[in-house]
Amino acid sequence: MAREILYLKIAKILEQQILSGTLRIGDKLPSIRSMQKIYDVSLNTVKQAFMELESKSLIEARPKSGYYVSKTSKRKLELPSVSNPKLSERKNTPEDLTYKVFEALQDKSVRQFSLGVSDESLLPIAKLNKGIVKAMRSLEGSGTALEPAQGNVNLRRNIAKWSLVMEGKLTEDDIVTTLGTMNAIYLCLSAVTKPGDTIATESPVYFGILQLAKSMGLNLIELPTHPATGVDLDALKKNIHKINVCCFTCNFNNPLGSLMPDEHKKLLVEMLTYHNIPLIDDDLFGVLHFGDTRPKLCKNYDEAGIVMCCGGVSKTLAPGYRVGWIEPGRFKEKIIWQKLVQTVAIPSLFQEVVADFMEHGRYDHHLRQLRHTLHTNCLKFQRAIEEYFPENTRISQPQGGFFLWLELDRKINTAELYDTAIKQKISFAPGRLFTEHDQFNNCMRLNFALQWDEKVEYDLRRLGNIIKQEL
Repeated sequence: MAREILYLKIAKILEQQILSGTLRIGDKLPSIRSMQKIYDVSLNTVKQAFMELESKSLIEARPKSGYYVSKTSKRKLELPSVSNPKLSERKNTPEDLTYKVFEALQDKSVRQFSLGVSDESLLPIAKLNKGIVKAMRSLEGSGTALEPAQGNVNLRRNIAKWSLVMEGKLTEDDIVTTLGTMNAIYLCLSAVTKPGDTIATESPVYFGILQLAKSMGLNLIELPTHPATGVDLDALKKNIHKINVCCFTCNFNNPLGSLMPDEHKKLLVEMLTYHNIPLIDDDLFGVLHFGDTRPKLCKNYDEAGIVMCCGGVSKTLAPGYRVGWIEPGRFKEKIIWQKLVQTVAIPSLFQEVVADFMEHGRYDHHLRQLRHTLHTNCLKFQRAIEEYFPENTRISQPQGGFFLWLELDRKINTAELYDTAIKQKISFAPGRLFTEHDQFNNCMRLNFALQWDEKVEYDLRRLGNIIKQEL
């Protein structure tokens, strides 16, 4: 039996024992070496099986102790509903609600469950500061000189070396650097659309995409999306004749946290290739996987060059650096031209700092620590929500990223709830931000990329009490 099938078989046996109650919460699993002898397999096969269970939050590792059945293996709360946007009920995006949430970001006394960036304590700021000094010494004109329109050569080279998930197919010439990932998406849309064209997205969708589409005069179709597996490909197929370009976050969607299975990605790329429809794949969160293996990109299945893959470091390393990139496929020349006419070039200093941090495995080391922290935080947030929020709350179970999507009782309007919570110095992202339709009014997005402590747990309890009082 193939090793990859064997580890899944072992994982399934253990999963069935956990779900049936044979292995209960807090029980210690046999050691990796014991499992190796029981199933007569390699250590690596057992490790893969454990990683598979860990990615599903069924088990958790405890330092110097082993693996234990996780408390989240018995979920009290259900997953959120599959979205079902109705095209006839389209409304404008709630811009004043967006402004209201962003205004609260300036108040340092507010608990920011709404903010879409990592807490400063999770970032290697001291090391980045050393990188700035080093970059100023090495760059022409200490970073004041213009660089090529395609972007900093050193950064593009390091991205190509670092992106082993592309199986060695990337070269520095395949990459264009950008002012963050939103700028990357904007350049992609500028290269392949004109006013009046239609974008297909997930639903819910990151509100930045909604605002971007509106500013560019583009129409938008929100497709039904499953909280675990992502966009509904059957719904995409039914609407394919209306669509000019797709813009999806296949790996850990913001805000749902959904992860599109690899076989779905392959089918998606095949469908869009057949209809000659470009795909913008926002892979900003792809490196923040909780399992052992980074999920594949849609680009892995792209033979015709229709996929434009966007990435960056704003969620992992330095939000304010605004360093992003595109692997643009056959649209490379159009995207470079769009970048040239809009910005001429972008600052080289921070690109050089990021390139330096990627050298010699430092970025990978940081990501391993960050992923571990985020996974631990996700479990702690889920447990706190199960304990402090109403029993009919539905909660997502992301396998990566740093957002939780909550669906509350239908009597709750989270836009109104926000006004109550902000008076008590708690901010979250109301669900209505993430759609053009009259939906998600009883939903919210919470960011768990914080430094977990008693104060965070206390604020989650306070938020749960605010919701209970509303009911």
